Amino acid sequence: MSQRSLVWFKRDLRLRDHAPLATAAQADAAAAIYLIEPDWLASPEGSSAHVAFALEGLAQLRRALAARGLPLLVEVGEACSVFERLRARFPFDELLSHEETGSGWSYRRDQVVAAWCRRHSVAWTEFPQTGAVRGLRSRDGWARRWQARMDAPQVPSPTGFRGEACLEPQDLPDLARLGLEPHGKQLQMAGEATAEATLASFLAHRGHDYLKSISSPLRAERGGSRLSPYLAFGMLSMRQVHQATVAAIATREDTGVRRALRGFAGRLRWHCHFVQKLESQPSLEFRNLARATDGLREGEFDRARFEAWCAGATGYPMVDACMRSLRATGWLNFRMRAMLVSFAAYHLWLHWREPGLFLARQFLDYEAGIHWSQMQMQSGTTGINTLRMYSPTKQARDHDPDGRFIRRWVPELARVPLPLLAEPWRMEPSQQRAAGCVIGRDYPAPLVEEKAALTHARDRLYAARRDPLARREADAIQARHGSRRSGLPPTTRRHRTSVPSPQADLFE
Repeated sequence: MSQRSLVWFKRDLRLRDHAPLATAAQADAAAAIYLIEPDWLASPEGSSAHVAFALEGLAQLRRALAARGLPLLVEVGEACSVFERLRARFPFDELLSHEETGSGWSYRRDQVVAAWCRRHSVAWTEFPQTGAVRGLRSRDGWARRWQARMDAPQVPSPTGFRGEACLEPQDLPDLARLGLEPHGKQLQMAGEATAEATLASFLAHRGHDYLKSISSPLRAERGGSRLSPYLAFGMLSMRQVHQATVAAIATREDTGVRRALRGFAGRLRWHCHFVQKLESQPSLEFRNLARATDGLREGEFDRARFEAWCAGATGYPMVDACMRSLRATGWLNFRMRAMLVSFAAYHLWLHWREPGLFLARQFLDYEAGIHWSQMQMQSGTTGINTLRMYSPTKQARDHDPDGRFIRRWVPELARVPLPLLAEPWRMEPSQQRAAGCVIGRDYPAPLVEEKAALTHARDRLYAARRDPLARREADAIQARHGSRRSGLPPTTRRHRTSVPSPQADLFE
């Protein structure tokens, strides 16, 4: 009996190191499909920028697969309905895909597809593609498993397939046909070739100053890897990036360059460490990881503050510059992302869910496991992580000392004297007039007073953590999600109840 295999592309839009493709190449007949699902288009974390980036990558992938004899269908519809229709033309008995640790809608979708496959006697094989381990019972030994996966040989790219001639792919839809508005962002270019070129340039020269560049929103534009969208959409595999980085470290003689690239290599482990949290506990996308923090913010959501934060109109120049930059480009360096969340959570006392959805729509590299873990960590609701309360004025002085980033994205402040640029509300009325920036008219006054807001947040959260039940809960969270002795630096200071150092926490 002939074997017919269907490769289901999800967040793995590449040829290289692709186990489902390699398996399908051995079948008697093969086809491939990518689904643009209504649940994705309607999801509160989805955006037209995500769809546009995927479509650009799919156009390149389709050409590469066609040259190898494999048709790639791109269909709009719910997964099981599309599979039902496809089986009338291509009666596949094997479904091949990568595992996906994604948003709640994709988790539910996979459960429905698994049931459909059982009913129709379709063998569905899911291959791992990151360091997240499905069905993990304990974090003990996780790092060894991660290392083994990343060091394993990459899957060779197939040179040809026994394709299905009767399947003629239709033209790719555009955003208008999908009912989506233009995204208006200046996005990175998509596609496997661009992803590989970006990786090569980072390892060859851009990443040589990585550790010194990544905190600055300007320097990180070039000195950061800029690989996150390609990892999020699977245009590169994690193993491919890891192995290329290890090889680059081995060939560099400069100790500073080796140190920089080792720092990047460590962050690849962190990537999978956070994805593992969502894989092991999907509910953290929707509710506080530490239930002892339930009720702290939920009934106090200030809609006006939230909308000002979304618009980049908080009155804090570094916050506003970062938000406006993110909305325009779909990218922001990690430290400034953390500052945006910290400001929303502590200064504005907003529950993390709605800010998280807004940011997910802005981040081109939205990765559910990292995103929701970080939203909770930076909001103080994990129960185990140190509260990191970023001061926007300190961040501006430390990471935009000449004011170029703020002046680029907040042009209202273009003529404000540099010593007052991080705190323009301190200008005297005469200085405001001279700078053409009257606070409250040309640029908003601060939404909150920083020290008072942070004192309120600190007192509420540390009071919750001092409760004996919260301490016991923290032990359970640490046992389930902590990084262990794994080559990862410690992520927790459990049971910390004393007043934190202002330099260490309040003004990070």
